[in-house]
Amino acid sequence: MFDKKPKSYTDLLGKTNRIVEGTTIKGDISSPADFRLDGHLIGNFECKGKLVIGPAGSINGDIICKNCDIEGKFDGKIQVVELLNLKSKAVIHGEVICGKLAVEPGAEFTATCTMKANVKNLLSSGQPVEEKTA
Repeated sequence: MFDKKPKSYTDLLGKTNRIVEGTTIKGDISSPADFRLDGHLIGNFECKGKLVIGPAGSINGDIICKNCDIEGKFDGKIQVVELLNLKSKAVIHGEVICGKLAVEPGAEFTATCTMKANVKNLLSSGQPVEEKTA
């Protein structure tokens, strides 16, 4: 009668994981929900929601996510299905694959960039697969 069922992915969408400033993680992170990183990650990151790298945050490794806002530092390969938003204080080095790119004046963007309009199934396979249109 009062059985609690585990929450589904859709229930997690309104919640955000957070790594606070001063925290350093060495290893890989995988999350079904949104994520805010104000600390440092040395490793790979994958999430099915939105990733926000705060002004004090940094990632050294690869990222795969649906949307991403970067205000801190990133070095590696990033694959964003929809929108990659680089704030004015962002420092990006490496390789970028995204659907849409927004760069504020002042951002340091030293990377190769490939924009793909029809990137689908990136989160499930780890490799971008273009959807063919008829």
